[in-house]
Amino acid sequence: MKKACVIGWPISHSRSPLIHNYWLQRYGIAGSYERIAVAPADLEKFFARIRNGEFVGCNITLPHKETTLVHLDRVEDEARISGSVNTIYWEGTNLVGTSTDGTGFADNVTATVKGFAWAGQKVLVLGAGGSARAVMAGLLRRKVEGVTVWNRTAQRAEALSQQFGEKVSAVAGDALIDAARIADVIVNTTSAGFSGTPQLDFPFKEISQKKIVSDIVYVPLVTPILQQAKAYGHTIVPGLGMLLYQAVLGFEKWFGRRPEVTQELHDLVARDIEEGQTL
Repeated sequence: MKKACVIGWPISHSRSPLIHNYWLQRYGIAGSYERIAVAPADLEKFFARIRNGEFVGCNITLPHKETTLVHLDRVEDEARISGSVNTIYWEGTNLVGTSTDGTGFADNVTATVKGFAWAGQKVLVLGAGGSARAVMAGLLRRKVEGVTVWNRTAQRAEALSQQFGEKVSAVAGDALIDAARIADVIVNTTSAGFSGTPQLDFPFKEISQKKIVSDIVYVPLVTPILQQAKAYGHTIVPGLGMLLYQAVLGFEKWFGRRPEVTQELHDLVARDIEEGQTL
């Protein structure tokens, strides 16, 4: 029986077992997926378990997304560009790491907004951390026209834009409003609006044209910035779909079948979030 898992510290919050075990049951696959708490000091010991054949692969969450890189034989472009890994699988005798966050984000928007295509779109990314890097890497592969990045600390946004080349630019201060006006898609990658954190007061009242507004945060299901956007008539894309779509590649690599993101799965995880209200 093939075994996969998700590791982190802490890890009790992870909903990945709910997703992958749903797919295992749906497709009648003999396998398992579990949470494993791995302290930072024990990361090397965990990778010894993988290399001894205990697992066909795993997901990686905080605080291991960056420190995992040194334990791999090969790192795919998505992980190299974003500087972090969230999915590990075997390719022959090589242990490979990738990041599926960018793909998960992009696929979620495409699936949610009927008739939408990424090619030629202008995107405004709020935030300049690891999640922003992953989202931007995924967007640039989909031939968007350009990406503008904003961060409360302007220097971080500028540094991030320089890493990605000519298609990415940074804005600061009042220039955020102009960037939002010309953007087709606005995505929040900051923790603002996550349960218990300060809200991001976005200037939607200054924007007349309707946008697609997404958030990678999924607790609560509809974050404050999405509530604001909806109130002003914009199309919103909650972050739960990103969580589901980013899981697709790992399951396919580990268990040999590309799974479908269904409404039933979405509702299953949504109910779990509403009941627990913790990430």
